[in-house]
Amino acid sequence: MLIKPIYELLPYSYMIVGTASIFLLEPSYALAASIVVYLYGAHIYNLRSKNRRTDPKRKRKAGALPETLYGLMPFIYVFSALSLYRFYPKDSSTLFALCLATYGAYLFMRRSSYRHHKYPKGIRQ
Repeated sequence: MLIKPIYELLPYSYMIVGTASIFLLEPSYALAASIVVYLYGAHIYNLRSKNRRTDPKRKRKAGALPETLYGLMPFIYVFSALSLYRFYPKDSSTLFALCLATYGAYLFMRRSSYRHHKYPKGIRQ
């Protein structure tokens, strides 16, 4: 069993390792592995996030996207920005990558505001 601080940092560390590998590694199989590591970290984060939702189910709106794809959207925006910056480093693409990364971070922060565990009354940890 992992201690709580390490357990909570695992998805972030997977995404950081995947991102760093995208920028540092050259072989195509290494790039594919780094993409898998990044998406695995995003998937773990989404599983935990889904468990920690505090907004009432009746207030949630049904969207056109499947729930899994909807949960991965901030990470897909950030990954697209990283890929654009890594594989097409021109002046205009850098600005577009910055816009994508900023919008992905905005979605991530907006969604995180509804994802905090609330313990039942009388139970404190």
